[in-house]
Amino acid sequence: MAIQNYSVVTEFILLGLSDDPRTQFILFLVFFIIYLISLLGNVLIIIITVTASNLQTPMYFFLANLSFLDICYSSTVVPRMLKDMLSTTKTISYAECVMQMYIVLSLGECECILLAIIAYDRYIAICYPLHYTTIISRSVCIRTATGTYICGFILSYASVEFTWNVGVCGSNKINHFQCEVPEILALGCGNIIMIELLIFVVGVIVLMIPIAFIIVSYFKIILAVLKITSSAGQRKALSTCGSHILVVTLFYGSAMATYMKPRSQSSPNTDKMFAILYTVVTPMLNPLIYTLRNKEVKAALKMIIYKNIVFNKL
Repeated sequence: MAIQNYSVVTEFILLGLSDDPRTQFILFLVFFIIYLISLLGNVLIIIITVTASNLQTPMYFFLANLSFLDICYSSTVVPRMLKDMLSTTKTISYAECVMQMYIVLSLGECECILLAIIAYDRYIAICYPLHYTTIISRSVCIRTATGTYICGFILSYASVEFTWNVGVCGSNKINHFQCEVPEILALGCGNIIMIELLIFVVGVIVLMIPIAFIIVSYFKIILAVLKITSSAGQRKALSTCGSHILVVTLFYGSAMATYMKPRSQSSPNTDKMFAILYTVVTPMLNPLIYTLRNKEVKAALKMIIYKNIVFNKL
């Protein structure tokens, strides 16, 4: 399906979060700090899981992949957003806009699938501990991770291809801090019902199915945890599950609110707030919630620091 473009657009203007210089500077400081925390936290997770011998398990393999996705995901959007906050010209070329949308969508869809895999991994570890290493073997981990990346980048291609076949009606101003599908469609001409339907179907595949999978997995985990005789063990397990569910809710909920509603119900300011949640906030929270609170990770980090200090002294 190809729709003839109504005007030739070579660049777009990203309106960002605010046009007030003082507000932009404050937002720059806030998001710069959040980005640094996200970057350092996720890089630290990857280093720890690669170097610590006791963390060479399927769970940490998937968490390292999650950190890698979060680094790439936030780095595709946040540095550009920070630059625009300090710049008077906020133009983005047509090609850069297309690539940003494709990469962000691809990485986001990969993360949606990966979060469901992590929930399944925890379900097997808690409910079937004796069969865990057989079910979640090293080869299964590698094949699953590879399949996740392939699915994410293939599924996003259809959404981006159809979105950019929409004719742009004159205006090249995008009321957002990044190139997003709803905002590009808002500039489009003609009937886009089929394109919105396609995006909805992709959303069901990469959002609704994984979140349903996660809900079922954690429900079964909670049932298994309630059978634990130790009240301290119950509280610890339920606290961990609650933290995971909170982050999952933020990520999937904000993404669904952006991509799975009709264009007529879209509000640019609301969409920006949702985009901040899944683009900026969640990549910062993931290492804190999933990994850095873990005793094994803390022990591995202390060991790495101790070895480096001893080595430097020698």
